[in-house]
Amino acid sequence: MREENRSLRQKQIEVAAYELLEQKGYAGTSMQGIARKARASNETLYNWYGDKLGLFRALVTRNAAEVKALLEAELTAERDGLAILALLGPRLLALLLGDRAIALNRAAAADPSGELGAALSQAGRDSVFPLIVRTLERARTEGELSFAHADAAAGLYLDLLVGDLQIRRVIGRLPALSDAFCQERSERAIGHLRRLLS
Repeated sequence: MREENRSLRQKQIEVAAYELLEQKGYAGTSMQGIARKARASNETLYNWYGDKLGLFRALVTRNAAEVKALLEAELTAERDGLAILALLGPRLLALLLGDRAIALNRAAAADPSGELGAALSQAGRDSVFPLIVRTLERARTEGELSFAHADAAAGLYLDLLVGDLQIRRVIGRLPALSDAFCQERSERAIGHLRRLLS
C-alpha cells in the first residue's frame, strides 16, 4: 500500500476508533467494530496495530507526537528554558484538554482493567515528562529558576498549567477552551513558577 493511501486509511481508522470509544467506552469497543465502521478489514487492523490496546496506544502516541516533537526540536535548538515553556504551554493544554484526549481519559477512567490508563500514561505522560524535566533543568542552568529536584519542579509546572482543568473537562463541567485562554493560562503558569522557584 502506498504511503499516502496508508496515511488516509489510518486517519479513517482513528476517526472510527474515537467515535466508538465515545459511544461504547474502551471495553465495548472491538477491533471488529472499528474495522466495520472504518470500512477496513480486520486483517489490516491486526497487521498494523497488533490488538486493540496496540491501536489505542498508537492513538495516544500520535496525539502526543506534536508536543514531543516541539520539545525535542526546541531543546536541540538551544532555546532558553522559559522560552520553551512559553511555546509548550498552550500546545500542551490544547493536547490535554482537546476532544480526543478527553475521550481517551473518559474511557480510561471507566476501564476496570486499567489497560487503557496504562497505555495513556506510557505513550503520553511518560514520553513527554522527561522532556519537560530537561527544559526546567535548562532554565535552572541559565539562572532563570532555582530548585533542588527537577522532577518536583516539572510536577509543579504541570500543576500550575493544568490544575483541575482536565478532570473538569472529563466530567463534563468545563467546555472546550479557547486558544486565548490556553495562552493566558500558560503565561500565568510561567509567572507563578518564576515567583515560586526564584
